[in-house]
Amino acid sequence: MQCIINRRAQFSASHRYWLPELSEAENLEKFGACAKFPGHGHNYVLFVSMIGELDEYGMVLNLSDVKHVIKGQVTSHLDYSFLNDAWSEFQETLPTTENIARVIWHKLAPHLPLVKVQLFEHPELWAEYMGNGMEAYLSVSTHFSAAHRLAHPQLSDEENAKIYGKCARTHGHGHNYHLEVTVKGEIDSRTGMLVDLGALHQIIEDYVVEPFDHMFLNKDVPFFAEVVPTAENIALYISNVLRSPIKNIGGILHKVKLIESPNNSCEIICSDSDTNTTNVATQVVFASV
Repeated sequence: MQCIINRRAQFSASHRYWLPELSEAENLEKFGACAKFPGHGHNYVLFVSMIGELDEYGMVLNLSDVKHVIKGQVTSHLDYSFLNDAWSEFQETLPTTENIARVIWHKLAPHLPLVKVQLFEHPELWAEYMGNGMEAYLSVSTHFSAAHRLAHPQLSDEENAKIYGKCARTHGHGHNYHLEVTVKGEIDSRTGMLVDLGALHQIIEDYVVEPFDHMFLNKDVPFFAEVVPTAENIALYISNVLRSPIKNIGGILHKVKLIESPNNSCEIICSDSDTNTTNVATQVVFASV
């Protein structure tokens, strides 16, 4: 039986999004504040996932050996570095989060049985790479506060109370929702970007945060006048409204995760097709309500 193990590492580094073949005005237009001299820094957190059979000592790999490999191949080179100059790969393709994850994979792959490299630039932005050419995943997170009532419009108050319990009470209740949006795509061989990050943030702001924040979903979002705004239905709605605008900026919506509370969250794994459908909607309960 195979087992996946994960090792965490971290490094602090700076980088700058700047292409010498572009003018200063063109770089600023393309990369915004990230193009400013002399660059900016992050505390990166790296997760390396590996797979293998358990040995006679109950281990896939000796984690002490894994630690030394990651340090020798990655963190000793990148910690307190200016990433643009740290590795020759970043001369060809800028050190975006997704491209750093890709290059780290290729540094570690000869030494470790990798299945995934996940790199957090900060808690609200991270990338995943799994060894598939220039294909990667980029995730951003945000939040909004909203109220809802779980009550089917065609059922009586008594029937709704039986199905939804306290959540069916007349005046509703609220949550501080945490939203994670994951986009799949090809890393551009020059800019290092899977999609324009500023454009992705703006899409989420325009299509989700602004229409939802500080709203009573049943009354203020027309879709939920007839559809019960459960976490699952909210996530499904979000996935459907984001799919097309994300495609327009060159990405594919891969996943929407909505965290309603520390106890409840759900994920919509989106289809790669053009239809407004989803393949999977799963409610994950982390603790009893």
